[in-house]
Amino acid sequence: MAYPPHDVLIDNLQACARGDGPAFEKLYRATSPHLYAQLLRIVRQEAAAQDCLQLVYLRVWQVAGQYDAGRARPMTWLSTLTRNIGIDWLRRQRPQETEGDAIIETLPSASDVESESDINQQAESLQLCLTELTTQQRQALELAFFEGLTHHDLASHLGTPLGTVKSWVRRGLERLKACMTRFA
Repeated sequence: MAYPPHDVLIDNLQACARGDGPAFEKLYRATSPHLYAQLLRIVRQEAAAQDCLQLVYLRVWQVAGQYDAGRARPMTWLSTLTRNIGIDWLRRQRPQETEGDAIIETLPSASDVESESDINQQAESLQLCLTELTTQQRQALELAFFEGLTHHDLASHLGTPLGTVKSWVRRGLERLKACMTRFA
């Protein structure tokens, strides 16, 4: 699932802080699939993940005013809240102290969660940006990146003049860069 641009999520969080219900619903629809999947990895039970997700959004509603866009991206902030709630749930459920600690130690750290969230956001942004390229640009870039083909190899493989292939690659990279900048 693709997230809305950061500024849309930031606007939704700020509106939630003012008690705007429709903005909260938009935020939930845009972010809940990712946060639910994260909780499922942490608590390993569907019912528990659903309960924890409800707690996450209750917490978001309560503390949205504390979100600072200068300190973290919206999904990073939401993912950190989610991770903390998942870990708290595990601690409350621990049948044996040592078993609960062992499970918690296997969980990704907060920085891992932030990194994973950033990587997911970038991958989704890249997928959206790739759809803005022409078929030729996308094909040339994919072959160059995934197959390691040079400009000469691309021209030969595609049966296209070298100058045309170079133009496709150059313009495709320019469009990707411009598009990815909108998501930064």
